[in-house]
Amino acid sequence: MGKIKVIELFAGVGGFRLGLEKKGKFNVVWSNQWEPSTKTQHASMVYEARFGAENHSNHDISEVSTAEIPDADLLVGGFPCQDYSVATTLQNSKGLIGKKGVLWWSIHRILSEKKQPIKYLFLENVDRLLKSPSAQRGRDFAIMLKSLDELGYAVEWRVINAADYGMPQRRRRIFFLGYHKTTATFQQIKKAHIEDWVESLGTIAQAFPVDELQNKPVNFNLSDDLVTISDQFNKGEKLSPFQNSGVFINGKVYTVKTTPALKENGTVLKDILQNGEVSDDFYIPEEEYAKWEYLKGAKKEVRTAKSGFTYNYSEGNMVFPDALDNASRTIITGEGGKSPSRFKHVVQTKKGLRRLTPVELERLNMFPDNHTRLEGISDTKRAFFMGNALVVGVVEKISEALYERINS
Repeated sequence: MGKIKVIELFAGVGGFRLGLEKKGKFNVVWSNQWEPSTKTQHASMVYEARFGAENHSNHDISEVSTAEIPDADLLVGGFPCQDYSVATTLQNSKGLIGKKGVLWWSIHRILSEKKQPIKYLFLENVDRLLKSPSAQRGRDFAIMLKSLDELGYAVEWRVINAADYGMPQRRRRIFFLGYHKTTATFQQIKKAHIEDWVESLGTIAQAFPVDELQNKPVNFNLSDDLVTISDQFNKGEKLSPFQNSGVFINGKVYTVKTTPALKENGTVLKDILQNGEVSDDFYIPEEEYAKWEYLKGAKKEVRTAKSGFTYNYSEGNMVFPDALDNASRTIITGEGGKSPSRFKHVVQTKKGLRRLTPVELERLNMFPDNHTRLEGISDTKRAFFMGNALVVGVVEKISEALYERINS
């Protein structure tokens, strides 16, 4: 098989594409990026500047007709964790409707309407997906799995912390791969001992090895229809049944906790710093040190809400400044800007304390330097992009293993 054709949804500034296309084995034939809450589509502007405007859509995906999207072998995207619940409509007892604006249902619609099935899926989300919402732990993931089952897909998943595999940032995300029933991989999963698939045979295990399975796997069926799962799944239970790894095929869930195989020393925060190239803007004035120290420190204090209600507030302390000999903490969207904050990274240098630069944040996600640099895009916006992005190295390794599997 030549290059694998890819549709990239929720493309952001192109993290998935960078990881997929690095070795020249995948070709993104159509992409979509739409930010509903902003007038200026900054992420899409960066995407077009780096990859070209051809075959790139900057429209609300829920309003893009499936006919506009070319056929492809693989659909990828990092979609947001939202409320996936469903309801039946009175007019159409068969018609299941997810909430409007919930982007999972846009993926579902495209998969269901494509005349030529998309054979492979490669998706990413925050690991909270496995245990949301709090009233029915794991319901959203169960709905997702069941809806893919109905479309003819098997799924394997794993929560991966990039730093566990030598990458420069501690960023935990769930990655899952879907295989349509027309693929050889679907048949391989069907025949395999599922424990072996999770531990060593699976695509994700090939890319990111795990230790031998220590604890007992959990097996259960998702035999109810989507509406029943939406209403009843795991009601009243404190814990989600879904562990950090698993496989789902033909209505059966197999899930187990895995631990990463020990890695060699990886990239740490000091390895990505722009030494001696940083403008004064990023240095924190000494008179602000106390404010930063307070925000980063442990607190036990009585606070008063706007309503006048008083309550005890407590939080632990953050490492301040950030440890240079470890992978960095997770980048969040509020990383940019000068104002003191509990969550922004601060590093100690010879010249004093400073925040991280946009290039350093890009390096923590394994993007090329200045990938997000563009006229009209502020440093704060560039930091926001990286808070939303994924670690490119994770995509690269999984996509290499997926390519090998498709071509084996």
